This record gives sequence, structure tokens and C-alpha cells, in this order.
Amino acid sequence: MSADVTPLFTPFKLGPLTLSNRIVMAPMTRNFSPKGVPGQAVVDYYRRRAESGVGLIVTEGTVINHPGASGYPSVPHFYGEDALAGCKQVVDAVHAAGGKIAPQLWHVGNVRRLGTEPYPDVPGFGPMEKQKEGKVLVKGMTQADIDDVVAGFAQAAKDAKEIGFDAIELHGAHGYLIDQFFWEGTNQRTDNYGGSMENRGRFAVEIVRAVRAAVGPDYPVIFRFSQWKQQDYTARLAPTPELLEQFLAPLSDAGVDIFHCSQRRFWEPEFESSDLNLAGWTRNITGKPAITVGSVGLDGEFLEFMVNTDKVAQTANIDDLLTRLAANEFDLVAVGRALLVDPQWADKVREGRFGDIQPFSREALKTLV
Repeated sequence: MSADVTPLFTPFKLGPLTLSNRIVMAPMTRNFSPKGVPGQAVVDYYRRRAESGVGLIVTEGTVINHPGASGYPSVPHFYGEDALAGCKQVVDAVHAAGGKIAPQLWHVGNVRRLGTEPYPDVPGFGPMEKQKEGKVLVKGMTQADIDDVVAGFAQAAKDAKEIGFDAIELHGAHGYLIDQFFWEGTNQRTDNYGGSMENRGRFAVEIVRAVRAAVGPDYPVIFRFSQWKQQDYTARLAPTPELLEQFLAPLSDAGVDIFHCSQRRFWEPEFESSDLNLAGWTRNITGKPAITVGSVGLDGEFLEFMVNTDKVAQTANIDDLLTRLAANEFDLVAVGRALLVDPQWADKVREGRFGDIQPFSREALKTLV
């Protein structure tokens, strides 16, 4: 690799948030928090990334206080005395190591299945009801349900600020609840939350406004979104730049500070009219900072590992990434699996030790290193 890594290691400042560099640890579900409580292994996992030069850590998805929020075992809760105490230990350890950290706040929506702890009898929640053999698998959300979830996100953001997190991220991507309202494939409502782009975005806008009211005007709010969905990897919320502007503008106006633009491969142009990726278009449209993400630093994208379980992803050239960052196409770079398997990734890149970076395989998902 020949490109200058300096752009990746220049400071970033937005209001009260100052980062030592442009590297963001992407949120990745890890399932190592029994009963929703992060323990010492989770504390150490995030501390190691802060010690090794990551500018901003975005935690794995942490579920808000709503009975249908969780869809997976042993993911952190962002409510309750024990879980919040565990989260505070993570914050304190990251800060002691010189890092900055934001929790990703999450509601899984209709992908939740009956039997999921801690409320096994609670169905999924989503824009549309789903029944099978007379049993409700997904509860179509009423206005009261929507209001409860909005309040749950706002309370989680308020708690995050109070226990010392430096920012929060709202998970509006990948076919989870907020995204289920965005996408026509999962939202065929006929009320104010369905139909037009504006209506399908209303739920998210209400969440952002409530969060902004809860944390005040200066606290950084990050919003993650994606065109693709776990339900359909080819889905596109906004197939044209004009529709992308219709999608983003209300969120920006509601109080989003930074957009986290999830692609499967960051180097792919978002629209045929330009080489800009999704983060580049988002930055141009909103004037807000944008985080790019998608197979950074690896030669295989993550979905390949769901099919080919023996595949190993080797270190990939990041010259193109560095060139685009230097050209201000985007502001921050989120690194996922490369940081999951190698906590020293940032230091190794800064020092030019690319040959020492660990390859990624599915084995890495089984432990916290």
C-alpha cells in the first residue's frame, strides 16, 4: 500500500465531540452479555480498541426499554440498573484509554420471534401485523405502540448522556424496526406512517426529534441507514438522488448530526451519474458529516461468510479509501470485521504494519479478542 495514511489520522471535531482520528469502530452484534448485562469481557473488548487508536467506538446494538425490542440472545440492554451499570463500566474503561464511545440504540421490530428472552410470549412489533394459524407473530403497531417506542429511544439517549457516552447512534438500517417503516417492502400502512416517502419516514423523524429534546441541542446524534435490507439485499429505499434527498432532509432537519451510511462495499458508486458512494451523496445532500462503511480493509464482504463458512478475508488495499477521504468525499470511516478480529488494526495501519493485520474468518465471531 502506497497511499499516505495521514488523512485517516487527522482529528475530527463536531460541536463538543473531538476525535483523535477518522476511524470509527462499526457496531457489530456479539452476544456476550448474558441477561443483557455487559460484563468484564465486554468492557475489555472495547477498551482494547480504544487503547489501540480507534477514534470513535460505536457499540454493538443495545436494545431500548420495550418488550419487543430484542430479537437475539445475550445482546446488551440499554435499560435497567444492572445493564446500565455495565454500560457505564464500558464507557469509563474506554475513556480511561483515551477513546470516545457511542451506544447504538436498537429495536429489532418484526424480525423478533416468539420465545425470545426476556419476554418469550411477546411477538415482534412492526408496521404491519402478521399472523399464522391464529397466532400473532408480529403486532401491527398502533399509535400508542409507536409513542411507546419513540419514548423508549428518547429515554435511552438521555441515559446514555447521563452515564457519560460521547454520542448516540440510532439504528435505522438493515431491515430493523425503524427501517421497516422506511421501506415499502415492509410498510404498506394507509395512515400517516405509510405511503409517501414523507409518511414512511415520519416514525424515524419523531424518534430523532424526541431524542434531540431529551439530550439537548449540542449532544451528537448519529443516524445509521442503508439501502439494502436483511430481507432483500437488492432493496433500495431511494433509487435516485432526488429520492435520497427526500429521505434525508427531514432526518437532518429533525436533528441528526452525522449520517452513518451502510453499504456492503464502500467503493461502489451509489448512482450511475457519479462515482460518489452513499456517504458521499449523503454529505453533499445534507451538508452534514458522513461515515462510510462496507468491507473496509478486507477482500471479502460480510455476506459471503454467511454462505461460505470456510472463507477467510485477507487484508485489502485501502489506497482508494485514503484518496477519497483526502478528497472529502466522506468524513469518517467505519471499520467492522477487520477491527473485530484485530483490536490493533488502527495502530497497525498508522505504523504501516499491514502485513501484521489479522485475517477474518467466522471463527472470530466465537470469542471476544
